[in-house]
Amino acid sequence: MSDNGGSAVGLLSYETLVHALAGAAGSVTAMSVFFPLDTARIRLQVDENRKSKSTPIILSEIAKEEGLLSLYRGWFPVISSLCVSNFVYFYTFNTLKKLAAAGQHKSRPGKDLLMGVISGAVNVILTTPMWVVNTRLKLQGAKFRNEDLQQTHYKGIFDAFSQIIANEGVGTLWNGTLPSLVLVFNPAVQFMFYEAMKRRASTGGRKISSAEIFLIGAISKAVATTATYPLQTVQAILRFGQYKGDGKGGVLGSLRNVFHLLMDRIKRHGPLGLYKGLEAKLLQTVLTAALMFVVYEKITAATFKVMGLNKKLKH
Repeated sequence: MSDNGGSAVGLLSYETLVHALAGAAGSVTAMSVFFPLDTARIRLQVDENRKSKSTPIILSEIAKEEGLLSLYRGWFPVISSLCVSNFVYFYTFNTLKKLAAAGQHKSRPGKDLLMGVISGAVNVILTTPMWVVNTRLKLQGAKFRNEDLQQTHYKGIFDAFSQIIANEGVGTLWNGTLPSLVLVFNPAVQFMFYEAMKRRASTGGRKISSAEIFLIGAISKAVATTATYPLQTVQAILRFGQYKGDGKGGVLGSLRNVFHLLMDRIKRHGPLGLYKGLEAKLLQTVLTAALMFVVYEKITAATFKVMGLNKKLKH
């Protein structure tokens, strides 16, 4: 495809589609492997009265009280959302990256961060409804320690969408959008560190090993997750839909709700309460991100090699 017409090249590039599909496949593979850790994380974030803080103990409690398969409750909606979410993110990120390359702009951490923020914002706006639904389904049937939390009764993804729209209004599908938009800095910071470390590791045309990709992915995700975790907790609570806030809509109402949830968490559990579930989150996201990048890099490399497009791997 010709490089004439810049934007068309970025949007319709075969290379960009390969990156998007590889990113989606990598995330689905990695999340499936480490899914129980995400189950433990979301319980710790939403169910404040749960006293156990150790991830292995939480997993043991859930398996004992609700059955072993409950560790994978909500797997399909989460995987579906993750697949779409990562496809959108990788497609947008690599489109912007290709456009920047077409303009002969040299890659820099600041530029990677900006591209990550834009990609994240596009992703949030398009996929938040899917994440609201999968949070509800993931917690359905859970044995809560907090008696104020009400059980939901959905038959599946489409029934959940239908009930939420009918009973709570279509706007509910975008609950948690504000913290989600702020949280675009999580993958943005992650990709900034990942791209920077990968460029340094491949200096002089050196080939990067799978172990190095795993380590680079793990470090970049650990930094991003720790920096943004309090907002991830607020995001999970808002998506679950049982926090009513002050009843005021709009951006200001959303800001008040986010601020109130953060302050309430500190009041109840101290500053460290903002990081409840961080151990499970770090285990899950760091290992998931690391494995995702390995699968992603392997799929893109193999695809370009088969199609005779090895030169496309030069960043």
